[in-house]
Amino acid sequence: MTVDILPIWKQVTPELQDELVDLWTRNGAIADRTVAAARARQAVCVARDDTGALCAVSTAIVRVLPRLRQPLYYYRQFFTESFRGQKRAIPFLNRSRDVLQAYNASLPVPESLGVLLELENPILARHYDRAWVEEAASVFLGYSPRGLQLRATYFEGARLLKPVELRRRKRVAA
Repeated sequence: MTVDILPIWKQVTPELQDELVDLWTRNGAIADRTVAAARARQAVCVARDDTGALCAVSTAIVRVLPRLRQPLYYYRQFFTESFRGQKRAIPFLNRSRDVLQAYNASLPVPESLGVLLELENPILARHYDRAWVEEAASVFLGYSPRGLQLRATYFEGARLLKPVELRRRKRVAA
């Protein structure tokens, strides 16, 4: 199957949003159509199979890890069963990162330093067991509260921003 990775960041049409919702719900990735619709608005890139059907999507949203206090695009990607196992995860990530980097560079003030990955796929997590993964330009950061590997891939030339102020938790009197 030959596919093109198509950038769609900030260009999701209502028709594409409906296609993405159908993709996720049909494949059991996101059951709630409202949640899927919100996620669709975060789409970065898609791929279509030989029939024109969606077979892959990446999404991103700005998040701040409390320990880092810097904004990163929290990145997700979903592949249909027919698209999996073909060594496309890294090329898809790299293309999506390039799209996000170009967008971020076009802003008067950057909104992110790079891309944050939380490896949910246990096969990928076992495979990418090095602190630095050159083919993904990613560095190991630690583990998420869910116990999943966290990695960051920073944009070329990214400079630290003013640290994000964290909300303090209210202390309960003893």
